[in-house]
Amino acid sequence: MKFSTLTRHLREGAKNIFRNGWMTVASVGAVTTTLILVGAFIALMLNINQMATNIEDDVQVNVLIDPTLDEEEITALGDQIAEIEGVESVEFSSKDEQLESLVESMGEEGQAWQLFEQENPLNHAYEVHAQNPEQTGSVAEAIQKLEGTQEVNYGQEVVQQLFEFNQYARYIGLALIIGLLFTAIFLISNTIKITIMARSREIGIMKLVGATNGFIRWPFFIEGLLLGVLGSIIPIAVIMTGYYFLDNNLSDKISFSFVEILPFNPFAWQLSLIIFVIGATIGVWGSVMSVRKFLKV
Repeated sequence: MKFSTLTRHLREGAKNIFRNGWMTVASVGAVTTTLILVGAFIALMLNINQMATNIEDDVQVNVLIDPTLDEEEITALGDQIAEIEGVESVEFSSKDEQLESLVESMGEEGQAWQLFEQENPLNHAYEVHAQNPEQTGSVAEAIQKLEGTQEVNYGQEVVQQLFEFNQYARYIGLALIIGLLFTAIFLISNTIKITIMARSREIGIMKLVGATNGFIRWPFFIEGLLLGVLGSIIPIAVIMTGYYFLDNNLSDKISFSFVEILPFNPFAWQLSLIIFVIGATIGVWGSVMSVRKFLKV
């Protein structure tokens, strides 16, 4: 394509934006409204997915060590655990550390346990993390078979239900995002189609005088791109501002370690780029698909 022809298409596409007046406003408004919903829902689902991942990463196997073992046997047991397939890390926790952790986790009620500081009834333990959270069960079973382990705990039923819930949440979130994107494409495509229908006669005349399909299509391609870009500006501004506010005001008020939103930088910038690309793509796709029927003259 010649540079002069490309310049002409760019100029015509930009002129059409202003020439259509209220139809342009309607198209941009449809893009804006839809992208705000899409962007907010994507942000919500990605943060929920991050929280689910954090919860899964916190799952660990607590191995209570037989109190009759000496230091060398305890060390040997730790080495055996580390050699099990699927084990990522093994950390020793003395019975004093176990007692301190128990007191802290129980708050005021845990103060009563401080009476046992002199004669600590708890066991030394190993805290084991699997390479993949879903391997936790198999890792726990393998550890249970080792000599020197008194008890292996990882909350089997709760962990299994947690993994299933997280998996369903991810699938449902993905399905909703895809459904919302298709709704956006349908809505925006129909809005753009109305603007093109108003110029169906103009397209017919251009075809009759010998204009090629590509020559006719390019200005609409540019117009759809501009509509998508213009419609993504406000959603980007709204989401960037809203997420910045949440990141600065919500993070400090969350008391649970697993409830952690994705940091503003780089997440908000990445999400803004996604919204920009979605807006531009939907605008182009809507224009190209809408103008196809009018090219058959």
